[in-house]
Amino acid sequence: MSEPATFPQRERAAALLLAAAALAALLAANSRFAAYYLGVIEAHVGPALPRLGVPSVHAWVADGLMAIFFLLVGLEVKREWIEGRLSTPAERRLPIIAAAGGMALPALVYLGVTGFDPDLVRGWAIPAATDIAFVIGILAILGRHAPPSIKLLLVTVAIVDDIGAVIIIAVAYTADLDGAALAAALVLTGAMAAMGQFGVRRLWPFLIGFGLLWLLVLASGIHPTIAGVLAAVTVPIARGEASSPLKRLEHAIDPWVMFGIVPLFGFVSAGVALGGGLSTLAQPLPLAVLLGLFIGKQLGVSGAIWGCIRSGIAPLPRGTTWRHLWGAATLCGIGFTMSLFIGALAFPGDAARIDQAKLGTLAGSLLSALFGYWLLRTAPAATPDAEDEAAAADIFASGPN
Repeated sequence: MSEPATFPQRERAAALLLAAAALAALLAANSRFAAYYLGVIEAHVGPALPRLGVPSVHAWVADGLMAIFFLLVGLEVKREWIEGRLSTPAERRLPIIAAAGGMALPALVYLGVTGFDPDLVRGWAIPAATDIAFVIGILAILGRHAPPSIKLLLVTVAIVDDIGAVIIIAVAYTADLDGAALAAALVLTGAMAAMGQFGVRRLWPFLIGFGLLWLLVLASGIHPTIAGVLAAVTVPIARGEASSPLKRLEHAIDPWVMFGIVPLFGFVSAGVALGGGLSTLAQPLPLAVLLGLFIGKQLGVSGAIWGCIRSGIAPLPRGTTWRHLWGAATLCGIGFTMSLFIGALAFPGDAARIDQAKLGTLAGSLLSALFGYWLLRTAPAATPDAEDEAAAADIFASGPN
């Protein structure tokens, strides 16, 4: 576990590393080394797998290593649901409604800009996601310019957003199902859950089960990264337990995911040739993704929060102003990792449209990051709240993951 004094620096470093990986990919894809870059990430290596054949390097990262990313997401969500910021109905209410607004409106903006074009409609979910790694990194950079209650709200909304993204991937981007493989995956998930109920505390049985579950989910036709979430649900945790299997696994894989897998995914996924220049952004697909992230996200999240507060469903977060909430909602438009991931699922085999979705994702995420940072950095100081200060300090002591 990271020390409280070093965690913000670690999160800043993770966000900067991810940004550097994306920049390196862009430079590589637009340089004389572009052919080498594409040759490496498109090279097919390793054994043949169900549905994938012999995977490319990009597929190994996106379908294989990213399952570990989703394992971490699942562990985080389960911990928060059992003993964290989603453990009571009152705590769940505002972030769930805010996240729902932040997924629905970007999708509507995307569909509106594309005119419900049947060739593009599958990309509706691209701007619906939030990149929690980047958001936490920017919060670490902002320091006290982001009130503790805003940090709590943003992290919680991003966690709920992750749940929504997992459901979208499982439901909207699933190929023809293999019933036998799906049934076997569900039986294995049940067996892993039973291990926890019968007192298995070592991690290795769950890790072996995770590997087998990944193969079965891949064979079933559901995207294999969902295996990470299913496996996470089975890992035991008890309320108040300081060293549960879930927490041990979470802290063991967190640095590998944040400093290894996520930047690697950014590097193999963010490389897009800018041959058409920035005028390419005016095309329907990239423009729809850009506006969905930059406009749809901030209006969807802030509008949902405004509705909750005005209707009495939830109070204004302590120690904040409406400008703070606007800045927080804008930061939710940083879709990066998840938007790149969903973009590749939305247009399988269509390199041109995947590149357009990448361009819109990069532009929309960058605008959201810069504008959200500016809104919070220049917001008037709000009165701090001691309880929220302590809760936010806990985030940056143990980490959101």
